[in-house]
This record gives sequence, C-alpha cells and structure tokens, in this order.
Amino acid sequence: MSQNLTGLPPLKLRRIGIDTYKENVAYLHRDCPIYRTEGFQSLNKIEIHKIANGVPIIAVLNIVDDDDTITAPNQLGLSEQVFRQLDLPGGTDVFIGHATPPSSLKSVHLKIAGERLNYDNYLKIIQDIVNNRYSKIEIAAFLVGCAESGMEREEILSLTRAMVNTGKHFDWGEHLVPDKHCIGGIPGNRTTMIIVPIVAAHGMLMPKTSSRAITSPAGTADTMEVLANVDHSQETLRKIVQKERAVIV
Repeated sequence: MSQNLTGLPPLKLRRIGIDTYKENVAYLHRDCPIYRTEGFQSLNKIEIHKIANGVPIIAVLNIVDDDDTITAPNQLGLSEQVFRQLDLPGGTDVFIGHATPPSSLKSVHLKIAGERLNYDNYLKIIQDIVNNRYSKIEIAAFLVGCAESGMEREEILSLTRAMVNTGKHFDWGEHLVPDKHCIGGIPGNRTTMIIVPIVAAHGMLMPKTSSRAITSPAGTADTMEVLANVDHSQETLRKIVQKERAVIV
C-alpha cells in the first residue's frame, strides 16, 4: 500500500503517450486542488513518490488547461520516459511534492565561475544526471561551464571515471576487444560501416557504438538504421555480438 510521504493527498497515475526524449515530464491539471494550494508552477521540478522509503523520481511539471482528455484534476499524467521508471499501472495512487534542488548544482556553479572540480564533484553531478535530477537547462549549464572555463587533464580523467562508474558495464570475456573512433561530424563519412565488418571477418570481437546526427544530416547510427535496427536491449546486444562477432548500435 502506498504511503503519503509528502503530506499532500494522492493523485491517480495516468500514462500520457508523449515521448519527451530522455526528460521526465509530468502533467497536472490547472484545476487540481494541489496545484492551486501548493504553489506549483509550470516548468518547476517536482518529486513523485510511489512507496514508503522509496527514492523519489524527479520530473519537470507542465500544466494542462481545460482538457480532461490529457489529465483530469485528480490525476498526475506522466510522459513515457518517467512512466517507465515508475513501473506502476495506471490508476495507482502517487504523491507529489516540491523537488529539492540537487546539492551537486553548487559544483556546477563553481565550474561556471572558473573553479577546478575534483572527482567527488564530478561523480555527484553525473549521479544526479543519471537519476534524472537535472533538467535539460541544468545539464546545458554544466556543459557550458566546462566548455567556457576549460578542463584540466585531471578533471577530464575525473569526469570520465565518474561516467564509467555510474554507467552499465559490459564484460565481453575476451582479452582483445578492438574499437574505432573518429572526430565525427563529417557528412558522408561512413568508415565505421566499412571497418567493423572487416575487423570481424578477421575473427576479432568488435561491438561498436555510434552516435546519431550531431552536426550533419545523419550520423553513423542513423545510416545503419536504414539497414538494421540499432536500438537494442543489453541482452539482445550481447546475443548479436556472440553470434556475429560485431555490431553497430
């Protein structure tokens, strides 16, 4: 049974079929009593609680005007991204509250001011990003701070370690796993799609990740997607690599 951790009455969970591309977005009706009494505002971040002692999920709030087909006054609508994270059926009681700003934002402000950050600073920032505690604007502020202030060699190492230690790992169980990288952003440059099968044909294991478009009309992943699916679960990815000795995803 859900427990109210915010002191506010529950709302009924509703799935909103909107793909917000890796950003948690929640939808609240303007006539919702909680919206009127608690001072929630559009584009503010809220915490969503589902069970006692559970870690809240953070989402950016959008307000719905006069359209109960999106969400009703007693409901909390969720985009596809955050609905999958909650992993609860529609109609379940959930509780919302004002989100506490991530403590790691202090480190972002220091970086914007030109300060040098250590490994613990970067680790906390990346942990909060992974846990969807940052909005896109806050992520952009972090990136701008790094770009404008520059990063010393040790900072680059610390950021890389933080990303590795907060991400999912693959162990392919082989001594040599070759990789190929280029600077990217060159229209029509599709060397990856040529090199990967050549390397695999020589018996070496080459699981290759590539990006979608950044500065050109199509990235390697976009081009490969014309021929085959490039968006796989970890389990499917492992099966493909074990069978084919290579993959482009």
